[in-house]
This record gives sequence, C-alpha cells and structure tokens, in this order.
Amino acid sequence: MFSPEFIADIAPRLGWFFLVVCAMNVVAGGYAWRRLRRPGWAVLWWIVAAGFGGLAVAAFRGTPLLLPERVKDAIDWLFGPVTVTLGCYTVLVVLYVGRRFFVRPAVALGLLNAALLAFGLALTDSDFARVVTAPDNLAVVGMVFLLAFFVWLAAAQAVRNDRRAACGTPPVEKKYDQKVFVWPDLVYVELIALVLVTVGLIVWSMAVSAPLEQPANPVVTPNPSKAPWYFVGLQELLVFSDAWNVGVVVPCLIIVGLMAIPYLDPNPQGNGYYTIDQRPFAYTTFMFGFLGLWVLLILVGTLMRGPNWNFFGPFAPRDPHLLTAQHNVKLSEYFWTVWLGRPLPPVPNAAVPNAAGAMGRLAAVVWRELPGLVLLGLYFVVLPIVLGRTALRGLRQQMGRGRYWIMILLWLFMLTLPLKMILHWSWNVSYVVSMPEYLLNL
Repeated sequence: MFSPEFIADIAPRLGWFFLVVCAMNVVAGGYAWRRLRRPGWAVLWWIVAAGFGGLAVAAFRGTPLLLPERVKDAIDWLFGPVTVTLGCYTVLVVLYVGRRFFVRPAVALGLLNAALLAFGLALTDSDFARVVTAPDNLAVVGMVFLLAFFVWLAAAQAVRNDRRAACGTPPVEKKYDQKVFVWPDLVYVELIALVLVTVGLIVWSMAVSAPLEQPANPVVTPNPSKAPWYFVGLQELLVFSDAWNVGVVVPCLIIVGLMAIPYLDPNPQGNGYYTIDQRPFAYTTFMFGFLGLWVLLILVGTLMRGPNWNFFGPFAPRDPHLLTAQHNVKLSEYFWTVWLGRPLPPVPNAAVPNAAGAMGRLAAVVWRELPGLVLLGLYFVVLPIVLGRTALRGLRQQMGRGRYWIMILLWLFMLTLPLKMILHWSWNVSYVVSMPEYLLNL
C-alpha cells in the first residue's frame, strides 16, 4: 500500500539505492569501453545508468516511481506456494539448459539490473519494505544476491573449462598448480580477509540495529515465532512432516548423503577444477538439493511466512487475524472415502480386549494404509529398477549394484520433499502413510 508518510521516509534511501546501481553501470560501461573495446556495450550500460540516475533523482525529489496496485495484486496472486515451488524448479532447469548463454557477463549484468530494478520498485510498497528491511531479514536478502553471484561465477568457470576440454586444452585451474608456502603466502591472504570481514561486520553493526526484542514473556508468544534464518528451512519442513522425521531423519540423511559422495561417485574427472559437462549428474543433484530445496525453504520461511504461519505474497498485508482453513487429508482417506466411497477400514482398539490380538490389529492398520504402502513400494523398489534399466543404465553399470542402490535411494529420499510439498499444497494430502498407532507418519 502507499502512504505519504511512508513514501517520504523511503524516498531518500531509495534514491541512494538507485544511485549506487547507477554508479555500478557507469563502471561497467567504462570497463567495456577501455578494457573490452566494446563501445556498443559501453553505450548500452551508460544508457541503463542514465535510467537509474533518473529514478534516483525522482526519489530524492520525493516522487519515486510506484508500482500500480493491479501489478502488485497480480504478483501476489502469482506467488502462491505451488507456483513459487514449480517456478523455482523451472528456472533452475532453464538456467541449466541455457547455461552457456546465461553465464555471459553482459547477460548476467542485464539480469542483475532487472532484479535490482524490480527490488527497488517493490520497496515503494510498505508491506514489502517492512518484511525485507527487518533486521532479521536484511542479511538474508543480501545473501540472496551474494549467492546468485557465486553460483554464476562457478558456472561461468565451469562453462569455460568445458569449452577448453572440447578443444583439447587443460582447464584454467591447471595454471595454478604451483605450490606455495603456508607462511607467509596463505596466512597473509587469510589475515587480509580477516581484517576486511571484521571491518565489514563493524560497519554492518553500526548501520543496522540489532534485532533485539522485549524480554521473553511466557504469557506472550510472537506471531509468527520463527527460528533463526539458518534453521527456518527445517522449521518450514514441519508443515509437511512430523517433528521426528524433520528433526532427526532428514538431517541424518543429509549428513550421511554428503559423507557418501566421495565413495559413491566413480567419475575421476572434475577433481580440482570446475566442470559441468564431465559431471552432469553430480552437478544437477547438488544444485537441486542446495538451491531448489534448502535455499528455497529458507526464503519461503523467512520472507513469505507471516502470522499464523500463513503463506503471503510479496505485497500482501501481514494480517494477524487472517485464518486460512486447511483440510489435511490422508492418502488412505482419499482412497477409501473419496475414490471408493467407503468408510475407512476399522482398526481394533488396543484398550479393548479382542480375539484379534496385536497381530490382528497390525494387519488392520496395514490394510487401511495399503494404498500408501503400495505407492511407497513402487517408488522405492520398482522405480529404481526401472531407472537402472532405462535412463540410468549407464550410471548403474559404472557404479555397480551396491553403490547404485545407495545412491538412488538417497536421491529418491531427496525428491520426496518437493513431492510432499506439491501434494500438500495442491490436494491437502498430509500423509501418504499414517500409522499413529505405531507413531509412524510418512
């Protein structure tokens, strides 16, 4: 929403923001003119700089460019949980397929300018600005741009090495095989980095107030009560699974999976240098797990979860009185009640003596959850066999039977997270298999 008081407060800071982006493009144009000898690109970046300069002048005058309400409503409608998740995965696929195009410095700088322009225009909305400029969230927003830069830098180096490998030349990293002494070469560089990071933290602490709140009150609980940003991804997982699964099983699988990588990967190529073509499976798996799952969950939990843990769009007001009705349905209820039109199979009560006994009660629970158990069997048993004989046949022959099964099971466990998210948001499926009688919910 717009208000004169908010615009008057945000306008000077927005002016400085656009001015910094303007200076960045001026420097980029000068670099293209003098070092790259590309006058066309230099003129283009100077034109972009002039545009950001005009936005800075308008902001300093107190009349910044504002996003229309219809545009913000359309963005809020588009940024639903399903579209955000699927959109993120689609972007990752497009970036991977077109990596040779997107790693070009001119293309990357153009995307950066577009992102900074969209971010600056969005700051004119008070609800968006209140979320992204909160002391708790400001560091996360900055890390998004840093993460994008380092992912681009690594991908650009990998594409460059892949082109050199296609021509029969060694990777760029081979030029730096010369050994150096730890002292003074490495220690000196680390000391300089330590000084720079310390100065940066001091400046940050002086510019941004620490997110300290009132003393803890056991009677008043914050709404929402969020974990620190490095744990908010795990907190987001609690929406889709039980606490024992999220807090114990998932972290253990992540640690075991990372430890198993050196023993599972039989590819001798790509050690000590950046590459994608020589290690496509390892690269796509890691980037999907890191960006598509972990980073995405952190951003969703930090920027899109509001009061009552509801999902809010970028410009939606964080209304603490908003209650969203969620009808969690188990897969067994879908199968027996919705699809077959029958009641759930009864399970004998353990507190009431009956002739069935413990085994009969277990059989009744298994019969009730049979659809989910069959689905999990197809997913974790049949699907690896089919993939090993079709799409992943070469990888299975290269890895061997034992390493292939460990790898594919870890991979399928990782894919259960986005599948569970889509099922929960699209069809309100809470559990594929629900056995509360035995404290087992999947």
